[in-house]
Amino acid sequence: MLTAEDHRRIEAAVEAAEEGTNGDIFCVLAGEVSSYREVPIAWGAAAALILPPAIMAIAWRPLFDAITAGGWTAAQATSQQAEIAWALTGYAAFQALLFAGVALLAAIPPVRRALTPRFLKRHRVKKAAFHHFAAAHHHSQGSETGVLIFVALVERQVEILADAGIHAKCGDAVWKEAAAAVQEGMKAPDPTAGIEKAIAICGAALKAHFASSAPRAGFDRPVDD
Repeated sequence: MLTAEDHRRIEAAVEAAEEGTNGDIFCVLAGEVSSYREVPIAWGAAAALILPPAIMAIAWRPLFDAITAGGWTAAQATSQQAEIAWALTGYAAFQALLFAGVALLAAIPPVRRALTPRFLKRHRVKKAAFHHFAAAHHHSQGSETGVLIFVALVERQVEILADAGIHAKCGDAVWKEAAAAVQEGMKAPDPTAGIEKAIAICGAALKAHFASSAPRAGFDRPVDD
């Protein structure tokens, strides 16, 4: 997670990038964008549905031979039915215990993060980014030159969204370059440097297409979530 000094560096980078442009840059640093409650349940259900049948497929024949002593007689029918009933009861109990155990294990935050599919993380990060983008667009009072840099610190993913006006001028290349800068920074000892670089890239695009000679009326905006 970033320190207070990192936040001050990011705020200073945003102010510098916005200077001389009519555009706005919003940088949101989120922790974990979702609790991913379905992940432990899904892993528990998968374990309960897959492992018991696999074990039975391997162990059923030796168990059946042990029960019937290799043959079948009428005298053994009643005993066999009881053994099958016990086996089915044990199977159901084993499934329930396996589901609970795996789900509880997968609910431990570090384990859950490791088991959460990347596509699900990407979907949740995109959803959170669009939510903040809508809020930022409202904050900028209808401006068509706003850029949102959304960094999900726990998921280690970044989304960059731009209003229609600036996107029409810049296309996708600028935002991909800025996102790559953040991703590279996350792998480095100083991740804030990557965010600063992304902010500078977005600022350069705004200055190139929406330059302004008038001084900006500064205002505070949050950079955390």
